[in-house]
Amino acid sequence: MLIGNTFVTSVRHFLVWVKLPAGSVSQETDIIYRTPHSQHQFYATWSALLLVILTGPLWASPGERIDAQALIDRMEELYRGEASRAELTMQIETPNYSRTMNMTSVSRGDTRSFIRILTPRKDRGIATLRIDGDMWNYFPKINKVIKVPPSMMTSGWMGSDFNNDDLVKQTKLTDEYNLTITESDNDYTIVLVPKSETVTVWGQIDYVVSKDPLLPLRQSFYDERGRVIRRMTFSDVQDFDGRQLPSKMVMETLNKPGHLTVITYDSLTFDSTINDDVFTLRQLKRRF
Repeated sequence: MLIGNTFVTSVRHFLVWVKLPAGSVSQETDIIYRTPHSQHQFYATWSALLLVILTGPLWASPGERIDAQALIDRMEELYRGEASRAELTMQIETPNYSRTMNMTSVSRGDTRSFIRILTPRKDRGIATLRIDGDMWNYFPKINKVIKVPPSMMTSGWMGSDFNNDDLVKQTKLTDEYNLTITESDNDYTIVLVPKSETVTVWGQIDYVVSKDPLLPLRQSFYDERGRVIRRMTFSDVQDFDGRQLPSKMVMETLNKPGHLTVITYDSLTFDSTINDDVFTLRQLKRRF
């Protein structure tokens, strides 16, 4: 959810591939398509790179393959950028009750994130901090910080259908899963199968991305028996700080009829001035 550092890495990799000096390009962009076996001539390649810089990602043309890893990384970094601030509403629906929470979220790259609940009053101040591979929850009523063990990353966050890992994105999909990709006229489908060393409850994840615009549409999570357990859909594209992004994410727990959670982005800005002081245990325990 890749406009920042990932972009620079992509350009440098591209320049190495075409045998150009890394200093030849100073602007940032994202390249998700690579020719598989042959190299184009210098001018054709340089023209293609300029086109990417000026217009954004290219659609794959005959003879090219889609880089599934770069595509997934782009989708996962859409809402973060180099750093971001957001205000969100979470609605939890079950057959027995419903509840709504408002919260703020701050993230920096894919290594730091901070979420604090604002309403309802009984939950106000509850916060979650993630730094690299570590995650903590703070509960102001008992004034206690609890570190979340890895075994709890797939547990529901605040009783929702989103788990801890969904909220803080500790698991990087392209590091933990093997990817294959297919395409139709309108979208790409990336099938993610966990690597042998990956610790996960999912036997497979299907990730569907629309081609135009290049945005996530749906994720389906399967158990080891091939049954769909959860499905997340993206909708209601809006402009956030100059970017067109889905403002609504709906997570359904399919083996629990009537259970779903809706996250709506009320605001989202990309702020590179956010520093690491925000992501500290001291800040986690701050009362307000």
